[in-house]
Amino acid sequence: MAIDIKPAESCEYACVSLGEVMLRLDPGEGRVHTTRQFTAWEGGGEYNVTRGLRRCFGLKTAVVTAFADNPVGRLVEDFILQGGVDTQYIKWVDYDGIGRTVRNGLNFTERGFGIRGAVGCPDRGNTAASQLKPGDIDWEEIFGKRGAQWFHTGGIYAALSATTPDVVLEAVKCAKKHGTIVSYDLNYRPSLWKDFGGLKKCQEVNREIAKYVDVMIGNEEDFTACLGFEVEGVDENISHIPVEAFKAMINTAIKEFPNFKATATTLRAVKTATVNDWAAMAWHDGEFYESLQFPGLEILDRVGGGDSFASGFIYGFLSENDPQEAVDYGCVHGALAMTTPGDTTMASLKEVKKIKAGGGARVDR
Repeated sequence: MAIDIKPAESCEYACVSLGEVMLRLDPGEGRVHTTRQFTAWEGGGEYNVTRGLRRCFGLKTAVVTAFADNPVGRLVEDFILQGGVDTQYIKWVDYDGIGRTVRNGLNFTERGFGIRGAVGCPDRGNTAASQLKPGDIDWEEIFGKRGAQWFHTGGIYAALSATTPDVVLEAVKCAKKHGTIVSYDLNYRPSLWKDFGGLKKCQEVNREIAKYVDVMIGNEEDFTACLGFEVEGVDENISHIPVEAFKAMINTAIKEFPNFKATATTLRAVKTATVNDWAAMAWHDGEFYESLQFPGLEILDRVGGGDSFASGFIYGFLSENDPQEAVDYGCVHGALAMTTPGDTTMASLKEVKKIKAGGGARVDR
Protein backbone atom coordinates (compact mmCIF):
# COMPACT_ATOMS: atom_id res chain seq x y z
CA MET A 1 0.00 0.00 0.00
CA ALA A 2 2.01 2.96 -1.29
CA ILE A 3 1.91 6.40 0.28
CA ASP A 4 -0.38 8.70 -1.68
CA ILE A 5 1.04 12.20 -1.22
CA LYS A 6 -0.95 15.25 -2.27
CA PRO A 7 0.75 17.33 -5.00
CA ALA A 8 2.85 20.13 -3.53
CA GLU A 9 1.29 22.80 -5.74
CA SER A 10 -2.11 22.18 -4.10
CA CYS A 11 -0.79 22.62 -0.54
CA GLU A 12 0.38 25.68 1.36
CA TYR A 13 2.46 23.59 3.75
CA ALA A 14 4.65 20.58 3.21
CA CYS A 15 4.31 19.62 6.88
CA VAL A 16 2.50 20.88 9.97
CA SER A 17 3.37 19.63 13.46
CA LEU A 18 1.48 19.56 16.75
CA GLY A 19 3.46 19.59 19.98
CA GLU A 20 4.91 21.49 22.89
CA VAL A 21 7.93 23.74 22.25
CA MET A 22 10.08 24.36 25.31
CA LEU A 23 12.99 26.61 26.16
CA ARG A 24 16.04 24.35 26.38
CA LEU A 25 18.69 25.50 28.83
CA ASP A 26 22.06 23.89 28.22
CA PRO A 27 25.08 24.08 30.58
CA GLY A 28 27.37 23.19 27.67
CA GLU A 29 29.98 20.65 28.74
CA GLY A 30 29.09 21.11 32.44
CA ARG A 31 26.36 19.85 34.74
CA VAL A 32 22.96 21.37 35.46
CA HIS A 33 23.53 21.27 39.22
CA THR A 34 26.92 23.03 39.13
CA THR A 35 26.75 25.48 36.23
CA ARG A 36 26.47 29.24 36.59
CA GLN A 37 25.35 29.94 33.03
CA PHE A 38 23.16 28.35 30.38
CA THR A 39 22.83 28.58 26.62
CA ALA A 40 19.23 28.93 25.50
CA TRP A 41 17.69 27.04 22.57
CA GLU A 42 14.22 26.00 21.56
CA GLY A 43 13.22 22.38 21.25
CA GLY A 44 10.36 19.94 21.17
CA GLY A 45 10.01 16.42 19.79
CA GLU A 46 7.31 17.26 17.27
CA TYR A 47 8.43 20.80 16.45
CA ASN A 48 12.03 19.72 15.77
CA VAL A 49 10.76 17.77 12.77
CA THR A 50 9.09 20.74 11.08
CA ARG A 51 12.07 22.95 11.84
CA GLY A 52 14.40 20.41 10.21
CA LEU A 53 12.19 20.22 7.15
CA ARG A 54 12.29 24.00 6.88
CA ARG A 55 15.92 24.82 7.71
CA CYS A 56 17.73 21.85 6.20
CA PHE A 57 15.37 20.73 3.46
CA GLY A 58 13.81 24.05 2.47
CA LEU A 59 10.14 23.08 2.75
CA LYS A 60 7.41 25.37 4.08
CA THR A 61 6.20 24.21 7.47
CA ALA A 62 4.11 25.37 10.43
CA VAL A 63 3.82 24.48 14.10
CA VAL A 64 0.67 24.19 16.20
CA THR A 65 1.35 24.84 19.87
CA ALA A 66 0.50 27.24 22.70
CA PHE A 67 2.45 29.63 24.92
CA ALA A 68 1.81 31.74 27.96
CA ASP A 69 2.09 35.30 26.70
CA ASN A 70 5.14 36.48 28.62
CA PRO A 71 8.80 37.23 27.76
CA VAL A 72 9.79 33.54 27.93
CA GLY A 73 7.05 32.59 25.48
CA ARG A 74 8.06 35.43 23.18
CA LEU A 75 11.69 34.30 23.36
CA VAL A 76 10.74 30.81 22.19
CA GLU A 77 8.60 32.38 19.46
CA ASP A 78 11.64 34.35 18.33
CA PHE A 79 13.68 31.14 18.10
CA ILE A 80 10.91 29.56 16.02
CA LEU A 81 10.83 32.59 13.72
CA GLN A 82 14.60 32.30 13.26
CA GLY A 83 14.04 28.71 12.19
CA GLY A 84 11.62 29.84 9.49
CA VAL A 85 8.65 27.84 10.78
CA ASP A 86 5.24 29.53 10.39
CA THR A 87 3.92 30.72 13.76
CA GLN A 88 0.38 31.75 12.84
CA TYR A 89 -1.13 28.67 14.54
CA ILE A 90 0.44 29.38 17.93
CA LYS A 91 -2.26 29.98 20.55
CA TRP A 92 -1.33 32.71 23.04
CA VAL A 93 -2.75 32.48 26.57
CA ASP A 94 -2.91 35.37 29.03
CA TYR A 95 -0.24 35.08 31.72
CA ASP A 96 -1.22 35.53 35.37
CA GLY A 97 2.15 36.96 36.42
CA ILE A 98 3.44 34.00 38.44
CA GLY A 99 2.60 30.85 36.48
CA ARG A 100 -0.14 29.59 38.79
CA THR A 101 -2.62 28.99 35.96
CA VAL A 102 -0.39 28.74 32.91
CA ARG A 103 3.31 28.79 32.08
CA ASN A 104 5.92 27.88 29.47
CA GLY A 105 8.00 24.72 29.63
CA LEU A 106 11.72 24.60 30.41
CA ASN A 107 14.06 21.72 29.64
CA PHE A 108 17.46 21.63 31.36
CA THR A 109 19.69 19.32 29.31
CA GLU A 110 23.15 17.86 29.93
CA ARG A 111 24.82 16.47 26.82
CA GLY A 112 26.73 13.70 28.57
CA PHE A 113 30.27 12.58 27.83
CA GLY A 114 31.97 9.19 27.81
CA ILE A 115 30.63 7.03 30.62
CA ARG A 116 28.31 9.86 31.79
CA GLY A 117 25.04 9.68 29.91
CA ALA A 118 22.98 12.63 28.73
CA VAL A 119 20.47 13.92 31.30
CA GLY A 120 17.22 15.78 30.79
CA CYS A 121 15.49 17.66 33.61
CA PRO A 122 12.22 19.00 32.19
CA ASP A 123 10.13 21.56 34.05
CA ARG A 124 6.96 21.47 31.99
CA GLY A 125 3.98 21.14 34.33
CA ASN A 126 0.88 23.28 33.68
CA THR A 127 2.14 24.59 30.35
CA ALA A 128 -0.08 26.33 27.82
CA ALA A 129 0.46 23.57 25.24
CA SER A 130 -0.59 20.89 27.73
CA GLN A 131 -3.86 22.75 28.36
CA LEU A 132 -5.01 22.69 24.74
CA LYS A 133 -8.30 20.87 24.34
CA PRO A 134 -10.52 19.81 21.41
CA GLY A 135 -12.03 22.81 19.66
CA ASP A 136 -9.10 25.13 20.40
CA ILE A 137 -7.49 24.64 16.97
CA ASP A 138 -9.26 25.09 13.62
CA TRP A 139 -8.02 21.92 11.92
CA GLU A 140 -10.40 22.44 8.99
CA GLU A 141 -8.56 25.68 8.27
CA ILE A 142 -5.17 23.92 8.38
CA PHE A 143 -5.97 20.75 6.45
CA GLY A 144 -9.01 21.75 4.41
CA LYS A 145 -8.50 25.38 3.40
CA ARG A 146 -4.71 25.84 3.66
CA GLY A 147 -3.79 22.29 2.84
CA ALA A 148 -0.86 20.27 4.13
CA GLN A 149 0.87 17.33 2.53
CA TRP A 150 1.96 15.87 5.84
CA PHE A 151 1.01 16.14 9.53
CA HIS A 152 3.42 15.11 12.28
CA THR A 153 2.84 14.66 15.99
CA GLY A 154 3.80 12.16 18.65
CA GLY A 155 3.68 10.43 21.97
CA ILE A 156 5.37 13.19 23.93
CA TYR A 157 2.54 15.60 23.27
CA ALA A 158 -0.09 12.89 23.78
CA ALA A 159 1.30 12.27 27.28
CA LEU A 160 1.23 15.84 28.57
CA SER A 161 -2.27 15.95 30.06
CA ALA A 162 -5.73 14.41 30.11
CA THR A 163 -6.81 16.58 27.15
CA THR A 164 -3.83 16.29 24.78
CA PRO A 165 -4.69 12.75 23.53
CA ASP A 166 -8.09 14.09 22.46
CA VAL A 167 -6.43 17.03 20.66
CA VAL A 168 -4.20 14.56 18.79
CA LEU A 169 -7.19 12.41 17.85
CA GLU A 170 -9.15 15.46 16.67
CA ALA A 171 -6.18 16.48 14.50
CA VAL A 172 -5.42 13.09 12.93
CA LYS A 173 -9.06 12.43 12.11
CA CYS A 174 -9.31 15.78 10.31
CA ALA A 175 -6.01 15.17 8.51
CA LYS A 176 -7.21 11.78 7.27
CA LYS A 177 -10.46 13.35 6.09
CA HIS A 178 -8.51 15.72 3.84
CA GLY A 179 -5.97 13.20 2.53
CA THR A 180 -3.02 14.50 4.56
CA ILE A 181 -0.39 11.88 5.44
CA VAL A 182 -0.12 11.41 9.21
CA SER A 183 3.16 10.45 10.89
CA TYR A 184 3.51 9.76 14.58
CA ASP A 185 6.69 9.35 16.62
CA LEU A 186 5.93 7.17 19.64
CA ASN A 187 8.78 8.82 21.64
CA TYR A 188 8.17 6.98 24.91
CA ARG A 189 9.12 9.00 28.00
CA PRO A 190 8.53 7.09 31.26
CA SER A 191 8.53 10.32 33.30
CA LEU A 192 5.54 11.68 31.36
CA TRP A 193 3.39 8.58 31.89
CA LYS A 194 4.43 7.94 35.51
CA ASP A 195 1.56 9.93 37.03
CA PHE A 196 -0.73 9.58 34.02
CA GLY A 197 -1.72 5.94 34.30
CA GLY A 198 1.67 4.36 33.57
CA LEU A 199 2.19 1.77 30.85
CA LYS A 200 -1.48 0.77 30.77
CA LYS A 201 -2.62 4.32 29.95
CA CYS A 202 0.31 4.80 27.58
CA GLN A 203 -0.75 1.81 25.51
CA GLU A 204 -4.44 2.69 25.68
CA VAL A 205 -3.77 6.19 24.30
CA ASN A 206 -1.19 5.25 21.69
CA ARG A 207 -3.05 2.22 20.36
CA GLU A 208 -6.15 4.37 19.76
CA ILE A 209 -4.14 7.06 17.97
CA ALA A 210 -2.30 4.39 15.95
CA LYS A 211 -5.53 3.54 14.12
CA TYR A 212 -5.22 6.84 12.22
CA VAL A 213 -1.47 6.82 11.54
CA ASP A 214 0.05 6.28 8.09
CA VAL A 215 3.73 6.39 9.09
CA MET A 216 4.65 5.08 12.54
CA ILE A 217 8.09 6.01 13.86
CA GLY A 218 9.79 4.65 16.97
CA ASN A 219 12.65 2.61 18.32
CA GLU A 220 12.44 -0.82 19.94
CA GLU A 221 11.55 0.60 23.39
CA ASP A 222 8.83 2.80 21.87
CA PHE A 223 7.06 -0.05 20.06
CA THR A 224 7.23 -2.20 23.20
CA ALA A 225 6.09 0.39 25.74
CA CYS A 226 3.55 2.29 23.64
CA LEU A 227 2.00 -0.43 21.51
CA GLY A 228 2.82 -3.60 23.45
CA PHE A 229 4.97 -5.32 20.81
CA GLU A 230 8.03 -7.14 22.13
CA VAL A 231 11.42 -7.31 20.39
CA GLU A 232 13.21 -10.52 21.33
CA GLY A 233 16.88 -10.42 22.28
CA VAL A 234 17.16 -6.77 23.40
CA ASP A 235 19.06 -6.39 26.67
CA GLU A 236 18.39 -3.75 29.30
CA ASN A 237 21.19 -1.48 28.06
CA ILE A 238 20.24 -1.89 24.37
CA SER A 239 23.86 -2.68 23.54
CA HIS A 240 22.86 -4.58 20.41
CA ILE A 241 19.76 -4.42 18.20
CA PRO A 242 18.73 -7.80 16.74
CA VAL A 243 17.54 -6.58 13.34
CA GLU A 244 15.73 -9.80 12.36
CA ALA A 245 13.81 -9.82 15.64
CA PHE A 246 12.84 -6.20 15.08
CA LYS A 247 11.59 -7.07 11.59
CA ALA A 248 9.45 -9.84 13.08
CA MET A 249 7.95 -7.37 15.53
CA ILE A 250 7.15 -4.91 12.73
CA ASN A 251 5.44 -7.67 10.75
CA THR A 252 3.24 -8.30 13.78
CA ALA A 253 2.50 -4.59 14.17
CA ILE A 254 1.40 -4.07 10.58
CA LYS A 255 -0.95 -7.04 10.79
CA GLU A 256 -2.63 -5.49 13.82
CA PHE A 257 -2.60 -2.00 12.28
CA PRO A 258 -3.12 -2.49 8.54
CA ASN A 259 -3.50 1.28 8.14
CA PHE A 260 0.30 1.65 8.56
CA LYS A 261 1.73 2.46 5.14
CA ALA A 262 5.28 2.73 6.48
CA THR A 263 7.19 2.32 9.71
CA ALA A 264 10.65 3.58 10.57
CA THR A 265 13.08 3.16 13.41
CA THR A 266 16.53 4.32 14.35
CA LEU A 267 18.98 1.61 15.37
CA ARG A 268 21.22 2.96 18.09
CA ALA A 269 23.66 0.91 20.16
CA VAL A 270 25.12 3.05 22.94
CA LYS A 271 28.80 2.33 23.58
CA THR A 272 29.38 5.59 25.44
CA ALA A 273 27.55 8.91 25.53
CA THR A 274 29.93 10.12 22.83
CA VAL A 275 30.22 6.98 20.69
CA ASN A 276 27.15 5.20 19.31
CA ASP A 277 26.56 2.79 16.47
CA TRP A 278 23.88 4.52 14.38
CA ALA A 279 21.68 3.29 11.54
CA ALA A 280 17.99 3.07 10.64
CA MET A 281 15.48 0.75 9.07
CA ALA A 282 12.11 1.23 7.41
CA TRP A 283 9.23 -0.91 6.26
CA HIS A 284 7.08 0.16 3.30
CA ASP A 285 4.63 -1.69 1.07
CA GLY A 286 5.74 -5.12 2.24
CA GLU A 287 9.50 -4.57 2.04
CA PHE A 288 12.22 -3.67 4.53
CA TYR A 289 14.87 -1.06 3.78
CA GLU A 290 18.11 -0.66 5.72
CA SER A 291 19.94 2.65 5.76
CA LEU A 292 23.56 3.60 5.45
CA GLN A 293 25.38 2.66 8.65
CA PHE A 294 27.56 4.73 10.96
CA PRO A 295 29.39 2.42 13.36
CA GLY A 296 31.26 4.24 16.10
CA LEU A 297 29.57 7.58 15.34
CA GLU A 298 31.07 10.37 17.43
CA ILE A 299 28.37 12.45 19.07
CA LEU A 300 28.41 15.96 20.49
CA ASP A 301 24.72 16.18 21.50
CA ARG A 302 22.39 13.25 20.94
CA VAL A 303 19.15 15.06 21.86
CA GLY A 304 17.05 15.61 18.74
CA GLY A 305 18.84 12.99 16.64
CA GLY A 306 15.68 10.92 16.30
CA ASP A 307 13.64 13.99 15.36
CA SER A 308 16.18 14.87 12.67
CA PHE A 309 15.91 11.31 11.41
CA ALA A 310 12.14 11.77 11.17
CA SER A 311 12.43 15.02 9.20
CA GLY A 312 14.88 13.46 6.75
CA PHE A 313 12.64 10.41 6.40
CA ILE A 314 9.62 12.60 5.66
CA TYR A 315 11.65 14.64 3.16
CA GLY A 316 12.60 11.48 1.29
CA PHE A 317 8.96 10.61 0.77
CA LEU A 318 7.85 14.16 -0.02
CA SER A 319 10.66 14.77 -2.52
CA GLU A 320 11.05 11.35 -4.13
CA ASN A 321 8.40 9.04 -2.59
CA ASP A 322 11.15 6.44 -2.30
CA PRO A 323 11.55 4.44 0.95
CA GLN A 324 15.26 3.73 0.43
CA GLU A 325 16.00 7.39 -0.18
CA ALA A 326 13.82 8.29 2.80
CA VAL A 327 15.60 6.03 5.29
CA ASP A 328 19.01 7.18 4.02
CA TYR A 329 18.09 10.87 4.21
CA GLY A 330 16.77 10.32 7.71
CA CYS A 331 19.80 8.40 8.94
CA VAL A 332 22.33 10.89 7.56
CA HIS A 333 20.39 13.92 8.78
CA GLY A 334 20.08 12.42 12.26
CA ALA A 335 23.81 11.65 12.34
CA LEU A 336 24.73 15.20 11.33
CA ALA A 337 22.32 16.74 13.83
CA MET A 338 24.09 14.92 16.65
CA THR A 339 27.40 16.60 15.75
CA THR A 340 26.10 20.04 16.77
CA PRO A 341 24.60 21.37 20.03
CA GLY A 342 20.89 21.89 20.65
CA ASP A 343 17.75 19.95 19.78
CA THR A 344 17.45 21.28 16.26
CA THR A 345 19.47 20.66 13.12
CA MET A 346 22.27 22.90 11.89
CA ALA A 347 22.89 20.76 8.82
CA SER A 348 22.29 21.86 5.23
CA LEU A 349 20.82 19.80 2.42
CA LYS A 350 24.18 20.05 0.64
CA GLU A 351 25.90 18.47 3.64
CA VAL A 352 23.31 15.71 3.91
CA LYS A 353 23.66 14.85 0.23
CA LYS A 354 27.45 14.88 0.51
CA ILE A 355 27.49 12.34 3.36
CA LYS A 356 24.69 10.33 1.77
CA ALA A 357 26.82 10.02 -1.39
CA GLY A 358 29.79 8.73 0.60
CA GLY A 359 31.58 12.00 1.37
CA GLY A 360 33.83 12.22 4.40
CA ALA A 361 34.89 14.73 7.01
CA ARG A 362 37.82 16.33 5.21
CA VAL A 363 38.11 20.09 5.54
CA ASP A 364 35.79 21.87 3.11
CA ARG A 365 37.68 25.00 1.99
